[in-house]
Amino acid sequence: MFQVVPDAPLIVAANRDERLDRPAVPMTVLREREPRILGGRDELAGGTWLAVNEHGVIAGLTNQPSADGRDPTKRSRGELPLAFAAYRSAADAVAAVRGELDPAAYNPCWMLVGDRESLFSIGVSGVSGSPLEVEQLGPGLHVLENAPLRSASAKAEFVRGLVADALAARTADDSAATIAALEVVLGNHEPALPQPRTDANGRVWPASLSAACVHADGYGTRSAMIASVPAAAAGVPQVLVADGRPCEVPMQDMTGLWARAVRG
Repeated sequence: MFQVVPDAPLIVAANRDERLDRPAVPMTVLREREPRILGGRDELAGGTWLAVNEHGVIAGLTNQPSADGRDPTKRSRGELPLAFAAYRSAADAVAAVRGELDPAAYNPCWMLVGDRESLFSIGVSGVSGSPLEVEQLGPGLHVLENAPLRSASAKAEFVRGLVADALAARTADDSAATIAALEVVLGNHEPALPQPRTDANGRVWPASLSAACVHADGYGTRSAMIASVPAAAAGVPQVLVADGRPCEVPMQDMTGLWARAVRG
């Protein structure tokens, strides 16, 4: 949600869906200083799926599905949120990274990168010679899944409806009420599609994958995070994390990690 809630111009709510046996840490300090960066850590390939820095820059990604699967010779997509979160503003991050990054070095993905002032949709094609696909977004609700932003997606539209209903039920339009509403959406495991889906490559996808909170055989929602960037430039983002499916595990406030000393 970008520039919708007055006291929190950027709120990002996300579930992480992944194989259940893939090792990960749901929240930690990924970079200690200049700037300090928080996020989950993938213990297999390294990097993160969603990073937030002390200045309020948030960068997250979703994978682009490929018929051939992930190319193990390429660098981890988990490096990308860290690359964008290394800057004091989203605009500076996009300007710097788009000039330095080779999209062909990574498996393809889609990203959202933003702060209290600006928000960008970014496509990383994974194709040699193809630049980053960058679009600056306006205020509003933006729902990103494993598909291009604004593409025809039953899941994205279903989640958008869940958010609209949850927001309409708020008793106030401040960040606290909005975050509580988004927590309800993240924990919803009603599928958007009533039946399994067969893609263009003949693969069958269970209907459960179309839910906000995924329950599937060996795969599903592993953790959830809500990061809220305050309107005041001096304020650090509030970071809430559920270490598990948000329909089963309550959110914990991890905002204290901004000040906590890093050991080891």
